[in-house]
Amino acid sequence: MEACPLMSEPIQDPTLSDSDIDRMTREIGIPPCPDVLLLFSAEMRQAEPDIRKLADLIGRDVALSASLLKLVNSALYGLRTKASNVHQALSIVGLRAGANLITGLILRQAFPSDSTGLMQDFWDKSAAITATALELARRISGIDPDEAHAYVLFRDCGIPVMIRKFSDYGDIMAKLDVMPGMRVVGIEQTKYRYSHARVGYALANGWQLPEPFCRAILYHHDFEPVITKRREIEPINRKLIAFGLLVEQIAALRSTGKLCPDWDAGEPLVLETLGISPDEIVALALEPEETTD
Repeated sequence: MEACPLMSEPIQDPTLSDSDIDRMTREIGIPPCPDVLLLFSAEMRQAEPDIRKLADLIGRDVALSASLLKLVNSALYGLRTKASNVHQALSIVGLRAGANLITGLILRQAFPSDSTGLMQDFWDKSAAITATALELARRISGIDPDEAHAYVLFRDCGIPVMIRKFSDYGDIMAKLDVMPGMRVVGIEQTKYRYSHARVGYALANGWQLPEPFCRAILYHHDFEPVITKRREIEPINRKLIAFGLLVEQIAALRSTGKLCPDWDAGEPLVLETLGISPDEIVALALEPEETTD
């Protein structure tokens, strides 16, 4: 049985050392990997993961179980057979997809809504972008819907950490909607000494996501080294970075009719890596959005 790609052992990264990650974790308050995810990941790394053990692990957390069932039974997945318990949910969507969903749900549990409303705004936008990602993943050749879902959800996982740490981070979130990501990253580095891309890398690394996936998070605004292949980004992760930007562009075209802030910098990566033309992108944007209610 194929193991979930998000549950494999991490490997050494040449860009951020272990000491860098440890310091960042302490100073900015990155939460440790929850016990339930550690146990779930350990079972997923077995040659034949036991679905009953996995369902039992999730079943111990009432909120997590309820969230999983709600998501699996939603129109987002369009399943004809509805799940009534965790075991059925994992059986219907498969262990690989289920593991990705659970990892994402645990991430959301770690950062609940706050009094400022910024966290809820982040999760609302995340849900909308994730829905668009799953829709497009079914239409773009060579994109795995499970990996696409997990990547788009985790790509900005540094943002909730920054929201919780810095009371004025709402100003930065507003800039991300109108300013190229690398400019925003520069502002973050100057103001806070850390960017949401680096913080996201550290969180994903600490939560035992595979190293190439972590690097795709680290470079999700920094397209130049990915385009020129000056960084150790595996082909599948280059594809995920490109796909994540395509999702942002489609969402922007549908909502505002304008280009997303990162499009000028990343368009060559998207067109080359995904083998898609500008006309095809416009056609995708003009197609009606799938409902997720």
